[in-house]
Amino acid sequence: METEFVNWLLSGIPADPRLEVGPGDDAAVLRPPPLRRTVITVDMLSEGVDFLLGGNSTVEAVGHKALAVSLSDLAAMGSRPEAAFVAVCLPRHGGDASGRKLFAGIVTLAEKYGVTIAGGDTNSWDGPLVISVTAVGSVLPGKAWRRDGARPGDLLVVTGAFGGSFLGRHLAVTPRCREALVIAEQFTVHAAIDVSDGLSLDLSRLLSASGMGATINLSTLPIHADAVTMSRQPGDSRTPLEHALGDGEDFELILAMPPEAANQLVAASGTAMLNLPLTIIGEVTADQRLIAIDADGTAKPLKPQGFLHEF
Repeated sequence: METEFVNWLLSGIPADPRLEVGPGDDAAVLRPPPLRRTVITVDMLSEGVDFLLGGNSTVEAVGHKALAVSLSDLAAMGSRPEAAFVAVCLPRHGGDASGRKLFAGIVTLAEKYGVTIAGGDTNSWDGPLVISVTAVGSVLPGKAWRRDGARPGDLLVVTGAFGGSFLGRHLAVTPRCREALVIAEQFTVHAAIDVSDGLSLDLSRLLSASGMGATINLSTLPIHADAVTMSRQPGDSRTPLEHALGDGEDFELILAMPPEAANQLVAASGTAMLNLPLTIIGEVTADQRLIAIDADGTAKPLKPQGFLHEF
């Protein structure tokens, strides 16, 4: 029954000083950190679209991903995670067990990143599992990273590597929250976005918001080993590079930065300060085109590729 399930949920959520009124009332009351702005994002995941249950795709992993993708949005704003609200529509049959497993995946990640679960909603129906997470972060006034600030001459820096995420990384998402806070504190970032739908597609969104274009050096793109593995699967005609450019679900960051800051940041890669691969993949241009430079120096237009929902 819903009452028993909700009571069980509430008993597993620890008290947090950021909550003046916590879960269990009609609404939560948050204490905003002093002298900081509030950042809010929401993501919805649906079974059959964003995940398929079975094998290594467990309900716990779905809970982890549901929170992680919202935390990745907060990272892309250079903000500090604070709280999360979770709404679920559980299958009518077996929903109680699924809900408990979801909560286990969510709360483990929440504890890792210092996020308080501030509330949410539960429902049931005859359809598949659906989960929506609203995440709340904070940032200093005027310091939030945005998509629309890229400038001509900025270098494009990416975290991590790309492609082949559907071999498992699409569920085991590592949001770059801690790394983003270090970068925001010590380096100048003009624009940022996280890669959820595809490296080339999300890059095009950042450039469009900024009214800019870019040249991308294909030979420098960090291609994940999973992209190579996927390209070798029977029936897969795409190259590792094509996987890297369009697979999506990598949840890495793209940063547009002044050249000096970009080079300093990449030089700090792998240090105790920032133990994370960082790569310069191209340059922002005033010409509103996305151009790819092959290893032999040949330039050609790059068509953004990635995942788009159909309506």
